[in-house]
Amino acid sequence: MVQAPIITKPIIKKVPTRLVEPIIYPVPQHGQTTRFGRLLKAILDYMLVIPGLILISPLLFFIAVLVKLDSPGPIIHRRRVLGLNGREFDAFKFRTMYINGDEILAQYPKLQMELAHSYKLKCDPRVSRVGQFLRKFSLDELPQLFNILQQDMSLVGPRIIAPQELVKYGSWGSTRVTVMPGLTGMWQVSGRSDTDYAERIRLDKQYVDNYSLKLDIQIILCTIPAVLKGDGAY
Repeated sequence: MVQAPIITKPIIKKVPTRLVEPIIYPVPQHGQTTRFGRLLKAILDYMLVIPGLILISPLLFFIAVLVKLDSPGPIIHRRRVLGLNGREFDAFKFRTMYINGDEILAQYPKLQMELAHSYKLKCDPRVSRVGQFLRKFSLDELPQLFNILQQDMSLVGPRIIAPQELVKYGSWGSTRVTVMPGLTGMWQVSGRSDTDYAERIRLDKQYVDNYSLKLDIQIILCTIPAVLKGDGAY
């Protein structure tokens, strides 16, 4: 059993497919590459997600109505991201932005540069009123529970990233795509968007290198207070 990592910020207090690159990714030896490890992780996902979806179905319906009434556009936003072995898939989220977001952002050149650098904006003019609330408490990511049922994602794992972000991981990028991304993970319980991109990569690496079922359960338990506090979410 690999020892759980020492975390600098305590954690106790979010279809047709194609490969991103025409290469075979090497499979390093870590806890999620074994058949038994993958099976245990899938069992944990289904045990928590299926009853969870039943329990929160009224909340999902209520949020869907709010999104529809708040601004024109679809209720669900599909974000193209990287999954296991570099396979692309659509990660589901409640729409939090105005549909003319690109036009809005074009009026703010400095924000465009910030977005290109960190892939996040703390004060994003594209985000709707309801969207700001949903992001504050990560409610916009609840539809990703359906991605977990499809086994495109897991409850716990590295952050979901767009295909173009993989280059930021350097030589470790090939290891990054040997596991499924998670709805929650080390980053989400360690400051979320308040961490810089280098720190997010370090936390992703720390999780993959030190994976254990015990660590997954610990992160799940720590996610609840982290979400309720709403720190670092935007």
